[in-house]
Amino acid sequence: MIRAYTITSGKGGTGKTIVTANLGVALAQHGRETCVVDTDIGLANLGLVLGLSEAPVTLNDVLAGEAPILDAIYEGPYGLRVVPGGLSLEGFRNVDPERLIDVVRDLTDRCDYLLLDAPAGIGPDAVVTLTVADEVLLVVNPEIASIVDAVKVRVLAETIGGTVGWAILNRATPEKNDRIRQRVERALGVSIIGSIPEDPCVREASAARMPVVVRSPASKSSKAFRRIAASLAGIPIEENPEEVQERFVERLARVLFRRET
Repeated sequence: MIRAYTITSGKGGTGKTIVTANLGVALAQHGRETCVVDTDIGLANLGLVLGLSEAPVTLNDVLAGEAPILDAIYEGPYGLRVVPGGLSLEGFRNVDPERLIDVVRDLTDRCDYLLLDAPAGIGPDAVVTLTVADEVLLVVNPEIASIVDAVKVRVLAETIGGTVGWAILNRATPEKNDRIRQRVERALGVSIIGSIPEDPCVREASAARMPVVVRSPASKSSKAFRRIAASLAGIPIEENPEEVQERFVERLARVLFRRET
């Protein structure tokens, strides 16, 4: 059964887009047909994280009525399907956010898991994304401003009929993780499905325009992303990064071979 998640945060800079990209790849690594969509129309970055900055057709074109959704779907690592947002301000002016409802409806027939990288905050462009998915996942940092703003998003989502299922604690400090986790859960009124530790490998992967679960599969953050993905999918946790990397290399070799022949 298809599950659609809106991944959002109360404020910008929490790592929401990095979380979306890596969870999407992790689900694909687990063999689940997964699609990630950049619905942060004004500040689209998901395509950059996944190496799709030059995509000729984006979600902005679809929401402007200028292209069908099928033309905006690209293949990422492990067969992950990616719908990037547009980087042009001109394209941003022409979009109709209400068309996102039809886009989500079309995509749910094409994958097992649909992850929407939503705009941060409670602005008008964020409201639609809070109701079109089955559940909202809140990305929060262990700092008061992030937590307070995340509470606002939870209240808004529940007020307009959305469902906040879980929170993800990003950039957690390992030695204080359990205590901080309990405090954040009490403040949010939402259970934390997993914590992503502060990890320089994440920054290095972002600079290389790659998800950390692909570039550094043995890193602490990669293992955390795979655990969260496994929890969402209800499948056993895979902790063998060498096997994960080997399957990726084999897949890449097959793709290159097809192109050469």
